[in-house]
Amino acid sequence: MALEIGQEAPDFEALDHEGKPFRLSSLKGKRIILYFYPKDDTPGCTNEAISLSNYYDCFKKLGYEIVGVSTDSVESHQKFRKKYNIPFTLIADTNKEVVQKYGVWGEKKRFGKTYFGINRTTFIIDENFRIKHIIKKVDTKNHAQQIAKLENINLEKCEFTN
Repeated sequence: MALEIGQEAPDFEALDHEGKPFRLSSLKGKRIILYFYPKDDTPGCTNEAISLSNYYDCFKKLGYEIVGVSTDSVESHQKFRKKYNIPFTLIADTNKEVVQKYGVWGEKKRFGKTYFGINRTTFIIDENFRIKHIIKKVDTKNHAQQIAKLENINLEKCEFTN
């Protein structure tokens, strides 16, 4: 079952990059950028994390929390965060419960081979824990700008435009 805009965001508990339990509902009342990416330290995933990291302070100032989810381990997330100075929470969904709950785990094709993995997707969740936007065609190098456009944010001035 695919998630839709307007639905309540599914809550989950999983380990964060420090190995501590993290519950998405702990962010209720804030805006959440919940993004799912295939693998730590790969070109597209690195570009996406850097794009979001570059504007992290602005998003934070405007009331957003950023949470990245992949099926990588806690240790992998620690190395990835350190290598690229990623300031936000990364979730280690090693048992694939979160990716399945959000409907982003599925069949993929690459170089003529079929396999299962994460379909890169971002969910923007409002303060009432409702899904406001779903981005399935992620521009990894300009992901922060892609989100800002949907949310009417001027990233250079760090303010809402409406």
